[in-house]
Amino acid sequence: MNPRLKLATALAALLGVAAPAGNAFAHGDVAPQPVDISGLPPLGDELRSENPYRNTSAYERAKEIGAKAFNQNCARCHGLGAVSGGIAPDLRYLVPGDDDEYFLGRVMSGSVRNGVTYMPPFGEIFSQEAIWAIRSWLDSVHVE
Repeated sequence: MNPRLKLATALAALLGVAAPAGNAFAHGDVAPQPVDISGLPPLGDELRSENPYRNTSAYERAKEIGAKAFNQNCARCHGLGAVSGGIAPDLRYLVPGDDDEYFLGRVMSGSVRNGVTYMPPFGEIFSQEAIWAIRSWLDSVHVE
Protein backbone atom coordinates (compact mmCIF):
# COMPACT_ATOMS: atom_id res chain seq x y z
CA MET A 1 0.00 0.00 0.00
CA ASN A 2 1.19 3.50 -0.84
CA PRO A 3 2.67 5.26 2.27
CA ARG A 4 0.49 8.33 1.69
CA LEU A 5 -2.60 6.18 1.46
CA LYS A 6 -1.61 4.39 4.69
CA LEU A 7 -1.19 7.73 6.44
CA ALA A 8 -4.51 9.03 5.13
CA THR A 9 -6.27 5.83 6.22
CA ALA A 10 -4.71 5.99 9.69
CA LEU A 11 -5.70 9.65 10.10
CA ALA A 12 -9.25 8.95 8.97
CA ALA A 13 -9.52 6.09 11.48
CA LEU A 14 -8.12 8.27 14.25
CA LEU A 15 -10.56 11.09 13.47
CA GLY A 16 -13.43 8.61 13.39
CA VAL A 17 -12.62 7.65 16.97
CA ALA A 18 -11.57 11.07 18.31
CA ALA A 19 -14.33 13.22 16.81
CA PRO A 20 -17.24 11.63 18.72
CA ALA A 21 -15.22 11.80 21.94
CA GLY A 22 -14.59 15.49 21.31
CA ASN A 23 -18.30 16.11 20.94
CA ALA A 24 -19.01 14.29 24.19
CA PHE A 25 -16.63 16.57 26.07
CA ALA A 26 -17.40 19.77 24.17
CA HIS A 27 -18.27 21.49 27.44
CA GLY A 28 -15.56 19.78 29.43
CA ASP A 29 -15.80 16.61 31.41
CA VAL A 30 -16.78 18.43 34.59
CA ALA A 31 -20.07 18.34 36.41
CA PRO A 32 -21.97 21.56 37.01
CA GLN A 33 -21.05 23.04 40.36
CA PRO A 34 -23.76 23.53 43.00
CA VAL A 35 -24.85 27.09 43.68
CA ASP A 36 -25.23 28.16 47.31
CA ILE A 37 -28.29 30.41 47.35
CA SER A 38 -28.12 31.23 51.06
CA GLY A 39 -29.48 34.68 51.72
CA LEU A 40 -31.87 34.77 48.77
CA PRO A 41 -35.62 34.72 49.29
CA PRO A 42 -37.15 31.49 47.97
CA LEU A 43 -39.06 31.87 44.71
CA GLY A 44 -41.31 28.82 44.92
CA ASP A 45 -42.11 26.33 42.19
CA GLU A 46 -43.73 28.64 39.65
CA LEU A 47 -41.10 29.72 37.12
CA ARG A 48 -40.80 33.51 36.84
CA SER A 49 -40.51 35.07 33.38
CA GLU A 50 -38.44 38.04 34.53
CA ASN A 51 -35.80 38.55 37.17
CA PRO A 52 -37.62 38.73 40.52
CA TYR A 53 -34.55 40.06 42.35
CA ARG A 54 -34.03 43.15 40.20
CA ASN A 55 -35.00 46.34 42.06
CA THR A 56 -35.40 44.54 45.40
CA SER A 57 -33.37 44.45 48.60
CA ALA A 58 -32.10 40.98 47.59
CA TYR A 59 -30.54 42.27 44.34
CA GLU A 60 -27.04 42.87 45.75
CA ARG A 61 -26.93 39.42 47.35
CA ALA A 62 -28.21 37.87 44.12
CA LYS A 63 -25.38 39.56 42.17
CA GLU A 64 -22.78 38.21 44.63
CA ILE A 65 -24.12 34.68 44.32
CA GLY A 66 -24.51 35.06 40.56
CA ALA A 67 -20.88 36.14 40.09
CA LYS A 68 -19.60 33.02 41.79
CA ALA A 69 -22.10 30.74 40.05
CA PHE A 70 -21.23 32.20 36.65
CA ASN A 71 -17.49 31.74 37.19
CA GLN A 72 -17.97 28.13 38.28
CA ASN A 73 -20.48 27.07 35.65
CA CYS A 74 -20.63 29.46 32.71
CA ALA A 75 -17.25 31.15 32.27
CA ARG A 76 -15.58 28.17 30.59
CA CYS A 77 -17.70 28.89 27.51
CA HIS A 78 -18.93 32.47 27.95
CA GLY A 79 -15.63 33.84 29.28
CA LEU A 80 -14.46 35.40 32.52
CA GLY A 81 -16.45 38.52 33.22
CA ALA A 82 -18.90 37.28 30.54
CA VAL A 83 -16.44 38.50 27.87
CA SER A 84 -16.78 35.83 25.21
CA GLY A 85 -13.84 34.68 23.15
CA GLY A 86 -16.15 34.33 20.17
CA ILE A 87 -17.48 30.77 20.45
CA ALA A 88 -20.37 31.39 22.84
CA PRO A 89 -22.45 34.58 22.98
CA ASP A 90 -21.05 37.56 24.87
CA LEU A 91 -23.61 37.81 27.66
CA ARG A 92 -22.68 41.38 28.57
CA TYR A 93 -24.93 42.45 25.70
CA LEU A 94 -28.09 41.03 27.27
CA VAL A 95 -30.29 44.01 28.06
CA PRO A 96 -31.39 44.03 31.71
CA GLY A 97 -35.12 43.37 31.81
CA ASP A 98 -35.65 43.13 28.04
CA ASP A 99 -33.74 39.87 27.54
CA ASP A 100 -34.89 37.98 30.66
CA GLU A 101 -37.15 35.59 28.75
CA TYR A 102 -34.44 34.85 26.16
CA PHE A 103 -31.92 34.19 28.95
CA LEU A 104 -34.33 31.96 30.84
CA GLY A 105 -35.19 29.96 27.72
CA ARG A 106 -31.53 29.31 26.90
CA VAL A 107 -30.60 28.34 30.44
CA MET A 108 -33.59 26.05 30.85
CA SER A 109 -33.48 24.35 27.44
CA GLY A 110 -29.92 24.84 26.23
CA SER A 111 -29.07 25.26 22.58
CA VAL A 112 -28.86 22.54 19.95
CA ARG A 113 -28.33 23.23 16.25
CA ASN A 114 -28.12 20.54 13.60
CA GLY A 115 -27.89 17.91 16.31
CA VAL A 116 -24.88 19.56 17.97
CA THR A 117 -25.18 20.75 21.57
CA TYR A 118 -23.85 24.27 21.83
CA MET A 119 -25.12 24.76 25.37
CA PRO A 120 -26.44 22.01 27.62
CA PRO A 121 -29.77 22.58 29.39
CA PHE A 122 -29.40 23.66 33.02
CA GLY A 123 -33.13 23.81 33.85
CA GLU A 124 -33.09 20.60 35.86
CA ILE A 125 -29.69 21.32 37.41
CA PHE A 126 -29.97 24.85 38.79
CA SER A 127 -32.69 26.19 41.04
CA GLN A 128 -34.72 29.16 39.88
CA GLU A 129 -32.95 31.21 42.55
CA ALA A 130 -29.54 30.27 41.10
CA ILE A 131 -30.62 31.07 37.54
CA TRP A 132 -31.92 34.51 38.50
CA ALA A 133 -28.82 35.17 40.61
CA ILE A 134 -26.66 34.58 37.53
CA ARG A 135 -28.92 36.89 35.54
CA SER A 136 -28.62 39.53 38.27
CA TRP A 137 -24.84 39.43 38.03
CA LEU A 138 -25.02 39.67 34.24
CA ASP A 139 -27.03 42.88 34.69
CA SER A 140 -24.04 44.32 36.56
CA VAL A 141 -21.60 43.69 33.68
CA HIS A 142 -23.96 44.85 30.92
CA VAL A 143 -22.48 46.99 28.13
CA GLU A 144 -24.26 48.83 25.32
